[in-house]
Parts: sequence; structure tokens; C-alpha cells
Amino acid sequence: MAERSKLTRRRFLKRTALAGAALAVTALAGGATYKLLESPKRNPLFDEYPPNHRPGPLRVVAPRAPRPNIVIVNCDDLGYGDLGCFGNQIIRTPNIDRLAAEGVRFTSFYASNSLCTPSRAGLLTGRYAQRSGLGWILLPENEPLVPRVLKNIGLMMGSLGLFDSGPNAETTGLSVSEITLAEALKSAGYRTGMVGKWHLGDFGGDPDFNPCRNGFDFFFGVPHSNDMVPYPLYRNERELEAHVEDQGKLTGLYTREAVSFIENTEARPFFLYFAHTFPHQPLHASAEFRGRSRGGLYGDTVEEIDWSLGRVMEALARKGLDRETLVFFTSDNGPWFEGNPGHQRGRKAQSYEGGFRVPMIARYPGIIPPGTVQDQPAMNIDFFPTCLALAGLELPRDRIIDGKNIVGLLSGRDRQTPHEAFYFYHMNDLEAVRMGRWKFIRRINHYVWPSPISKDDTFFGRLVRKRVKYRMPLLHDLDQDPSESYNLIDRHPGVAERLQDRIRAWESAMKRNPRGWTGQ
Repeated sequence: MAERSKLTRRRFLKRTALAGAALAVTALAGGATYKLLESPKRNPLFDEYPPNHRPGPLRVVAPRAPRPNIVIVNCDDLGYGDLGCFGNQIIRTPNIDRLAAEGVRFTSFYASNSLCTPSRAGLLTGRYAQRSGLGWILLPENEPLVPRVLKNIGLMMGSLGLFDSGPNAETTGLSVSEITLAEALKSAGYRTGMVGKWHLGDFGGDPDFNPCRNGFDFFFGVPHSNDMVPYPLYRNERELEAHVEDQGKLTGLYTREAVSFIENTEARPFFLYFAHTFPHQPLHASAEFRGRSRGGLYGDTVEEIDWSLGRVMEALARKGLDRETLVFFTSDNGPWFEGNPGHQRGRKAQSYEGGFRVPMIARYPGIIPPGTVQDQPAMNIDFFPTCLALAGLELPRDRIIDGKNIVGLLSGRDRQTPHEAFYFYHMNDLEAVRMGRWKFIRRINHYVWPSPISKDDTFFGRLVRKRVKYRMPLLHDLDQDPSESYNLIDRHPGVAERLQDRIRAWESAMKRNPRGWTGQ
């Protein structure tokens, strides 16, 4: 079958027309002038999947592996400092705090991207999203023209590659050639379910993007972010609502479905991916939680998420599964307009720590010592190899898996991260790298949502570069300066050059083998 993620002629024409409308509105509004390309830039990634490639089951290589139940709770735009166990004194999160008291809290954990779609692609595949062509936010296939123009001008320009750092314009969802965590765990006999936000392809436009066709036995949720239109609700492949008008009911509905999935579990282990809609904006909370928090409506949504985790943990306890279940709690990226990045510099959509560093808690009695703190860095791409190892599965042999097995960090057995480096992308532009205590930022987008300002060769882009030229590049010692307040590049030029060389080597390897195929 043809590669489903390629941009069809119809979609190309549609996006071109939408871009033209967006540019016209921008010009009328006195916005920045952008350099139009003759066509969306073609990225070599899209020629690298083998023809008709669909991976088969993975081998079980450790039949006596513990095979725990696995629950991943992934919040949307939750900040590093939004939880009590991470220092927040305004928003009440007793259930999340209890999870930390009974497990391990990571203080230097990263999302694999500071935006929704690429972060989720990384979590579910164990690979940087650039390998799957999902470096930017996916938009609804049938979003009406006016909301798309007025609300998402910047997103459209990005999706069309209208400036130099633009993302792939030829993918509309996760390719069938990628292996999701759900697909992998099914090889070990896991029952798999998902509730909440997908954002890896609009399955209203292409049913193959539905989670049920990507390894999940059950799905209840929405295809994308809650600021996008239309915003339908699905059970498996059946549309329940064409557009959710009352978003305040979503956390409660998700929780009910998650609890039902747990309570209907069989003898075999299960994997539940619970991807919350909130605290992504626009913010909505149920009547029970609206107005309860001292953190405003944002705090209301977080306190309702805390309640939701409590119900999930109660369901595990009722089934006698709480000691046989590995629970992860994290966020897809840093906070957007509201929320607390935990005294980190920057926010969502930036390669500063505030965009990438997120809360992460893990609980697995008997393996993870209670009340522990892990300061070694890790990333959400590590969930994939870690869960496969615990399930007794081999890693895929035909591709590079960027994530690492962090069971040793979870248990406290390992004293050092298994990663040599962490890479920070904005769209397809590799902006920064972290190695050990050092983080090198060679350039960074000064993102004013929704108008991206990056290294584009436009009047506006050149003006911004000229004004901030003397500020780049940056070198930060994250052990002493986690808020990235002080540039040490003049003090440690050798360190900066070493990290710059690492970026060049990574980019060279990606250029040679963008999909990361190993040939095995």
C-alpha cells in the first residue's frame, strides 16, 4: 500500500489555498512579511521508509521478565512547578504527591519536544519525532477556514514550511512503519487501551491514524488539541460527538473510561495510556472543581487531574493490582500562557528548560524505593525501551531507538544516566544539546505565539537575529544554574566547542540516515 503519510495533491492544494488566505489576513493586519517558497519544502525523510513496510511482532527474549501492568498518565502543558511535590504551594495535588511519596520523583526529566505532536510521537515510539516526520503540530484535516486563518496563522505557516526552519509539510500523521509502545507490548500479550488526546493524525480524515489501528485494543478520546475545530469525541472508531461543546466534562469522562478499562482487565497484563486534555488552553473544569483552586481556572484543571489519578489508583487497589503496576505521571511539554515552569527559563515551544523539563513520577512497589528523588536526566523517549525490557521484549532490530532503558534510574541502582546527550529541536531545527551538566544553545526561536520567529530568511527574521545576535550562542551549567540565567561560554570555550561538535555530528548522522534504519 502507498505510504499513507505523504501529502496528496488535494491536501497540498487545500493547504496552499489556506496559506494564501492566511497571508492575506496577515498583510491586512500589518503583520510581518514572510518569504513564500514556490512549494512546501520536501524533506528527505519522506523517501526513506521501505516500500510497503509494516513491522511484525517483536520477539520475547526474557520470558521470566516481571511483565507489570503499565499506566502512563501524560498531561497536556502541565508545568514543572505545578505540583505540590515539585514545590507548588497554591495548587493542591495530594494524590500526585502521594504517588511521589510511594515512588521516585525525577528532577531533571525532559519531554522529547516542547510541542504536543512531536512529544507524543517520541513517547510512543522511543524515537525523536524528526525520524517520523512529526516535528510540528498537526492540524485538523477539516478545520473551518476562518478559525484556521484567525487563530492559527503561525501554525499554518509552519506546517507549510514557509520559513527556513519549517517542519515537514508532507506528513499528516504517524506512519504505519513506526512501532508504537502499544504495538510492541501486544507482542508480549498485553491488553492495550488509551483514553484522552491522541494528536498523531486526524483519524476523521484518515481512519488509519486512529489509535485502534496503531496498537490499541480500546480508545476513548479526541484526535487533537482542544483549541482546534472541529473537536470530536470518539469511542474506538465510532464518532460519539462531532464537536465537544462542554469540555468541562472531559476529565471526568476520561477517568470513568480508564477505571472501567482497569476493572475489566483479564489475567494478562495491560497497558493504559491516559493522555489528558488539560491544562492545555482553553481551560475547562467540571462544575465540581470549577472555582475550587487558589490557582484560578488553571489550578482547577490540575486539581481535577489530581482527583482523576486518585480514582485510577483506587481502581488498581480494588483489583489487587497496585503492587503489580508501574505508573508513570508526566507532561508532554512545559506550560503555555499560564502554569509554573518551576523557576526554569522559557515556556512551551522553546528550547529553554521551561519548555522541555517536565515533572515525572514513577511508582512500582518492590522495584522503585518509595520517597526517592532521581536527579539524573532522562527523557520520555525512555518509556519505550524501559517498558519493553520489563515486558521481556527485544528492541526493534530494523531501526534506531533513541530512548534508553532507565530501569536502573527508576530503582536507584544506576548512578548515571545512560544517555550521552539530549537534543532539543524546534520544528526540525536542532537548537540545543545537553551533555552532563552542560547545555549548549546555538540559537533559539524567540517564539511569540502564534507567530514563530526563528532563523527564517525574512525581513522580520533578520531583524530579530540582528537584535539578539550578541546573545548567542549560550553555554549553561545546569547543575549550578538550572534557570539558564548566566552564559559561561567565555569561561569555558572548549566545552562549548565540544557540544557544538556533538550537534554537528548528530546532524550529519541524521542527514545520512534520517529514518534511523539499521538494515537488520
